[in-house]
Amino acid sequence: MKHSLALIIASLLFAAPAAAQAPVRIGLSAPLSGPDAAYGQGLRQGAEQAVADLNRAGGGRPKFALVQADDAGDARQAVAAAKKFTADGVRYVIGPFESGAVAAAAPIYEEAGVVMVAPGATYAPLTGRGFGILFRLAPSDAQQGRAAGSYLAKAFAGRRIAILNDRSTYGRGLAEAVAARLKEAGTPEVLFDGFPRGTRDLSDLVGRLKAARVDAVYFGGLAPEAATLVRALREAAIGTPLVASDGILDPAFAASAGSAGEGTVMTLPPDPPRLPEPKGGKAPARSAEAESVAASGYAAVEVLAQALERARAADPKTGRIPDGRKVAEALHGTQPVRTILGPVGFDERGDRTAGAVTLRVWRRTPDGRLDYAGNDVSGP
Repeated sequence: MKHSLALIIASLLFAAPAAAQAPVRIGLSAPLSGPDAAYGQGLRQGAEQAVADLNRAGGGRPKFALVQADDAGDARQAVAAAKKFTADGVRYVIGPFESGAVAAAAPIYEEAGVVMVAPGATYAPLTGRGFGILFRLAPSDAQQGRAAGSYLAKAFAGRRIAILNDRSTYGRGLAEAVAARLKEAGTPEVLFDGFPRGTRDLSDLVGRLKAARVDAVYFGGLAPEAATLVRALREAAIGTPLVASDGILDPAFAASAGSAGEGTVMTLPPDPPRLPEPKGGKAPARSAEAESVAASGYAAVEVLAQALERARAADPKTGRIPDGRKVAEALHGTQPVRTILGPVGFDERGDRTAGAVTLRVWRRTPDGRLDYAGNDVSGP
């Protein structure tokens, strides 16, 4: 799909001359250090390029400025960044990246009326807590669970489905979302069970699955336990397909599952597009992790820029840059905004309304590896 930042820029015609206004500051709270630093650097690079592209285009509107804070993916540091941003009068923020950091910082932004665009937080309850200023670009765990449930209800209609999880908040939340969707579709599961992370012996569970004569298994959890489960199924001569979330999007799954992982289906966000080539320069080298989120950083700036224009159009007489609450109002229940990710719209909770989840199947490659790239699942 073609993307043109020029289309966005053409609509951003602020009434006051750019020269008479200070830059519109956009805060970036991201893990620029720590275990998730590669993702944070990708978000930074994407946001920086979007700001540069908007500023270079001109168009009679204020400039944008990106203000960065390293939260290291830590909830306490995300709170410190939020307090600093709000004290400095920053009214629009990208991030944090991790769900725990978002949960910790959101009340501070809510009280100050700062709008947040979270690129990666997937914990479903975040947008159910009444934060009218929080929007997320990634599909929530509940959205992934519902997508998996819809796939199972269609592909295995009238057949016996088991739902398992790793008994974590993350895994159980996914499993419950799948169960709710199956119930809606009239295909409730025949077994809902779980096992703790790190479990190695699944013989009792496999025995229950065999006794239940299941035709498909959904697993809510992470790659190591998913690999243990699918190996145990195949060792017991149970060829039942396994369906999971992007929690198994990890080299550990392919390495540990081996040939037993063949045919495993997972839900995940669509492949991110590459950033447009920067004007007058060469794109910097990025790690795979940075590349996977750079477009989200770019899109977050696009979302905020267009929301600002919508808020100004709704109240053109003030001549001021809208506050965060006005910008949030402009994103709730409106037409999608144009971004590098494609059209992005938000529901009343702040979740993406469409196009946020796809399905892929893990297959053996000619050289014997297990991979999912390009293996789209279009239906049963």
